[in-house]
Amino acid sequence: MIAEAAVAAASPFEAVQRKILAFVHTAQAAAAGGITWVEFGELLVALLRMCVETLDVTLTLSGPEKKALVLEAVASLFDAVADKAVPAVAYPVWILIRPAVRSLVLSLASGAIEQILPLVRSAK
Repeated sequence: MIAEAAVAAASPFEAVQRKILAFVHTAQAAAAGGITWVEFGELLVALLRMCVETLDVTLTLSGPEKKALVLEAVASLFDAVADKAVPAVAYPVWILIRPAVRSLVLSLASGAIEQILPLVRSAK
């Protein structure tokens, strides 16, 4: 049935989105009291690895779709916790540079995806 095929295709995608949402909410709760940029980096690498591992086995999405989903997850993480890594005294400057830092983080994540994928595949 065509409906069964659509449900089967949607299931892995929904599972990935739930994992990402759970990760971002957990990170947000952990960062509530503030985090360092090193901790943010650790969260970012963990999110990238989780996404790549999960999406690598999902055959229903193309490579560019998978990458777009991972970058969307990175943007969500940045939006949820990056502000907590900025000291209050630097916050006015942060407001000005935040869009550029967000773009930089997304660019770095885009390149990191390409580097993490072979590592994830070789670990299997």
